[in-house]
Amino acid sequence: MIDVVIVNWNAGSQLKDCVESLNNFGAGLIGQIIVVDNGSTDHSMRLVENLPLVRSVLLAENAGFARGCNQGALHATSPYILFLNPDAAVYADTLPAVFACMESPQHQNTGICGVRLLDEQSHVSRSCSRYPSASRSAAQSLGLDKFFPKLGCAMTEWDHLDSRYVDQVIGAFFLVRRDLFIQLNGFDERFFVYYEEVDFAYRAANAGFRSYYLNETSAFHLGGGVSNQVKARRLFYTLRSRLLYAAKHFSLPATVGVFIATLLLEPFTRLTLAGIKRSGTAFKETLSGFSMLYRWLPQWLFRGTTR
Repeated sequence: MIDVVIVNWNAGSQLKDCVESLNNFGAGLIGQIIVVDNGSTDHSMRLVENLPLVRSVLLAENAGFARGCNQGALHATSPYILFLNPDAAVYADTLPAVFACMESPQHQNTGICGVRLLDEQSHVSRSCSRYPSASRSAAQSLGLDKFFPKLGCAMTEWDHLDSRYVDQVIGAFFLVRRDLFIQLNGFDERFFVYYEEVDFAYRAANAGFRSYYLNETSAFHLGGGVSNQVKARRLFYTLRSRLLYAAKHFSLPATVGVFIATLLLEPFTRLTLAGIKRSGTAFKETLSGFSMLYRWLPQWLFRGTTR
């Protein structure tokens, strides 16, 4: 059986579409659909609270994606937990294929499974990534990964049309063994959003459990989701999580290198690209995102505050 955890923050009708897909195509495999609401103000929970299998967990504020997932997982009882974004949906064969894969003898040491994700045009999203490193983070900061994909974390050079073990599958569809999730104490809540699944996959690998990308089935994922509503804040959280990940997993020299690249070089890279595109909106969002990052940094360095 599989318990599904969905963290909702003002997802509107996307949340209902997601839950309905689970009810329509659960194939008898779903124990619960645990919807954690992160203090939404759009009344989206009213759309799903009376749907079959739904268990609502209401938080008073936006506690972040990692904490929301952990709160939902506390109520899970099935052998597997599927963390699913509210802007995602499953198809008829999605859950049976994933369950069969994880139950097969050759995947007893597979701890995490993701599937082929399709966008609105049914194009395959290139969603798997390599573990971050100092050099890959620097390539991102300088924009080099856009021209030389293998230098960065995102595996955009691979068409995602075959099944294979990978470093990390995207958190939009993230199926994990519940025993492993408990063993690793869930997601690290210092990551408000972004990098929490990267960190978990890395820790899982160190514990002897691999991540597998299953191409034989698929799910829908809009991409961006509700974070498109707050692009400057999304940039801030992405950069902040990158710094937190580096400080947690990299050596001191490597961490310093990531900080220099992110804080000093990347603003100019992003502003230059915005200028080339003549996008005043992107220019303003970049300035706003880095402004939030610079304001947060002293709080973390001198007070240990990651929120």
